[in-house]
Amino acid sequence: MKRTLRAIAAAGLLAAGSIVAVALGGTASADTQICEQYGSTVIQNRYVVQNNRWGTSAQQCINVTSTGFQLTRQDGNNPTNGAPTAYPSVFFGCHYTNCSPGTNLPIQVSQISSATSSINYTYASGTYNASYDIWLDPSPKRDGVNQMEIMIWLNRQGSIQPIGSRVGSTNLVGRTWEVWQGSNGSNNVISYVAPSPINSLNFSVLDFINDVRNRGAITNSWYLTSIQAGFEPWSGGVGLAVNSFSASVNGGGNPNPNPTTPPPGSGSCAVKYTPTSTWNNGYTAEVTVTNTGSGTVNGWTLTYDLPSGHQVTGAWNATVTQSGSTVTARPVSYNSTISPGASVNFGHQVSTNGSYSAPSSFSLNGTACARS
Repeated sequence: MKRTLRAIAAAGLLAAGSIVAVALGGTASADTQICEQYGSTVIQNRYVVQNNRWGTSAQQCINVTSTGFQLTRQDGNNPTNGAPTAYPSVFFGCHYTNCSPGTNLPIQVSQISSATSSINYTYASGTYNASYDIWLDPSPKRDGVNQMEIMIWLNRQGSIQPIGSRVGSTNLVGRTWEVWQGSNGSNNVISYVAPSPINSLNFSVLDFINDVRNRGAITNSWYLTSIQAGFEPWSGGVGLAVNSFSASVNGGGNPNPNPTTPPPGSGSCAVKYTPTSTWNNGYTAEVTVTNTGSGTVNGWTLTYDLPSGHQVTGAWNATVTQSGSTVTARPVSYNSTISPGASVNFGHQVSTNGSYSAPSSFSLNGTACARS
C-alpha cells in the first residue's frame, strides 16, 4: 500500500519503495477507527477505506463511517517542497493487491460505456490537497505502481503544487481547471487543479480519461484500475472528511469479448489523403478520417509515416506533431468526436526534398485504417 512520490514541487525526493502488505480490516458497520499505517476496512460492501500513512512515521488515525471517513489525528509535518505524509482515501477498484468487493476493475478503457462518480468533502485547517485519483496502466494490474495517474485537485491549501509544471488549462465537467503534467520517476502524472475549493462534485470519470488520451498519454487499450478520493496532508488537517463517495464503471463499450480487439469506432475507420496544392519543394494536403464502425469515437489520435525528408510545417483543424518520419494528429476542441458514418477533416503543409508522395498507411487510436 505504500505510494510512490506524489504531488511535490521537486520530483525525485522519494524513490519507489518496497510494497508493504495490506492489513485488511472487516466491513465497517459502525464507526471504525484505523490508526495502523496501512490499515483498511470495507464500507457498503463496495468500497475500501485506507489510512495509507506512507510518507511519515508520525501517527495518523481516521474514523471510518458508513459513507466515508474523517481524519481524527495527523501528527506528521512534512516540508512543502517534499512529499505529503499520507493519502487517507476511499477507493473502488484495485490498489496494491487490495481490491474492493465485487469490483469489475481493472477494465480496458475501450470497453467502458460509462464511468460516473460523486464526492462530498468537509475541509479543515492545514496544508493539504483534496485529491481525486484515477489510475491507469497498459496491463490489467492489481499490484504495484500504475504507469498513469490522473489527479483532480478539488482544493489546495498552503504552498504546495502538483508534480511537473503547468501546461495550460481546460474546461471539463462544466469547470475550468489548471493542467499540470510531469513524472515522479515511477509513473506519469497529469493533474487538474481547481482555482478555488470545490466541496462536492458529481461527474463523468471518462471526461478526464478522454482528455488524458487526447493528450497522447494513454490509449484505448489501457486499463482503468482504480478510482480513489481522499486527502494528501503535509501538516495539520484534523477534521478533513470524505462525507460520501460513489463510483460506478459500466462495460459494454466493446461488445467483442476479446480485450485485445479494439472497439467499433476506434479501429473501424477509413482515411482519405488528398493533395490540394503542390510545388517543387512542398505541398498541402487534406486528410479525411471516417468512422466506418458502429460506435462513436470519443477522442482520436491518427498516426502515419511521411517519406524521408518530408517535414510538416503547419496544420489546421488538428494538432499535428512529427517525430522522425512519424506524424501524430490529434483533435481540437470542436472535432474530438466522430459519430458512426461521420468524418472529420484536417489539413497540413509539408516541405519536401523531392516530389510529392502520400503516406502508405494510417492508424486510428492504434488500429490500422482502410484507405479511401
